[in-house]
Amino acid sequence: MKLKDLLAALPLTEVHGTAEALRLANDLAVTDLCYDSRRATPTSLFVALVGTLTDGHRYIPAAYRAGCRAFLVESAVELPEDAVQYVLPNTRHALADAAAVFYGHPEREVRLIGLTGTKGKTTTALLIRHLLERAGIPTGYIGTNGVDFADFHYATVNSTPESVEIYRYLRLMAGEGVRACVLEVSSQALWMERTRGLTFDTALYTNLARDHIGGVEHPDMEHYRASKRRLFTDYPVAATVANAGDTAMTYITAADATDRPTVTYGTVPDADYSASDIHPARTGDRIGVEFSVSIQGKVIPSQWFLPLPGVFNVQNALAALAVACERFGLDPLPTLASLATVTVTGRFETGTHPALPGVTFVIDYAHNGISLASILDALRDYAPNRLIALFGSVGGRTKERRGDLARAAAGRCDLCILTSDNPASEPPMDILREIDAAFPADACPRMLIPDRTEAIRAAVAEATPGDIILLAGKGHETYQIIGATCVP
Repeated sequence: MKLKDLLAALPLTEVHGTAEALRLANDLAVTDLCYDSRRATPTSLFVALVGTLTDGHRYIPAAYRAGCRAFLVESAVELPEDAVQYVLPNTRHALADAAAVFYGHPEREVRLIGLTGTKGKTTTALLIRHLLERAGIPTGYIGTNGVDFADFHYATVNSTPESVEIYRYLRLMAGEGVRACVLEVSSQALWMERTRGLTFDTALYTNLARDHIGGVEHPDMEHYRASKRRLFTDYPVAATVANAGDTAMTYITAADATDRPTVTYGTVPDADYSASDIHPARTGDRIGVEFSVSIQGKVIPSQWFLPLPGVFNVQNALAALAVACERFGLDPLPTLASLATVTVTGRFETGTHPALPGVTFVIDYAHNGISLASILDALRDYAPNRLIALFGSVGGRTKERRGDLARAAAGRCDLCILTSDNPASEPPMDILREIDAAFPADACPRMLIPDRTEAIRAAVAEATPGDIILLAGKGHETYQIIGATCVP
């Protein structure tokens, strides 16, 4: 696509460059939109994004050295005369707007389901995808676990990628015949305009709790919840699905300010999709729950099995069921039955080992106090001989999580093994000592082992028949961030 055609959709305020440089730039056949100078090429349009940790304007010279000559900026920097800088008020807006044009507005070809909330986004998103795929509706997924559609998988850095990646993935999906896409929409993505320009068939709200506050994240709880609310106030949304049992539902979904149809779900009796008689269940090596369902006040016969534990996962399943049946017209009975075959990578993944009979291992992404407490409570329902939890906390940010994790584990575990979970630039043992210090004096025994591999070996060595061992925090992730390095 010619650069001049991309620029036609953008609110330029100034242009810096010679007449010859401008002529060459405008006729440039752009092959990609780039905000990382390490990926810049002579046919890139480089967009200087202002972030929470750094400013992309600092990397314009590096992009220039890579051969790039066309730049979208908020303020011009000093460059040789063969470069052209297009100045506009907000480069984040510009990146999204240019990406929509560059990729031919794929958001108009794929039905988007956007999910926001503190917990449950990934599990609910993957449950939705599972239900739609089982019903023969080709469905994609973009979120914490990566990007999945057809036979393709791509890793993601953030739960919600930058706008240009979202549009690129949607274009690839449309090309593969994907008809729907489930997108995790984080509060930071809404704050940072990563979802700008998207139109949602369905906006789904899970819940709200204190998280992602402080440091480079949200300055306070009000900013956090207001950012989430933007999905329901700032975007075209055809219908809303929301957790009826969450106290922030009305505020977040702007239910009092819109006439769009809203379907509710939850374990409260007046929800449109409601569950009751929830109890732990096992099927072979898989542990989960059985529950009864009512839809619009009508009881659906039978008990239904979900191979994920706890009331919170029943709520996630109800949300997925509501989307599948209300928005895509699926029959509730076969849709409920297909829940029994769901697997969610890194979300309550259970496993056993022939060398350790009677021991159940659980891998989960729980990485804050709320999620750790929820999964430990759920695991207690299976009456383990001992409940052993291995977990840690990230370095360099959200330090308040450390005390929350300790308090969540203190009264629920028989043994805690504290270990690394992306320590980044912070000394790992400092993090573990801070978590350990937050435990009450009479809490369970604890082991502090910074090396996560050795910590897992210690957990396996501790295992005895009847134990459940929870490996928490990393979930689907296959790496550790140690210093500035991503270590397998």
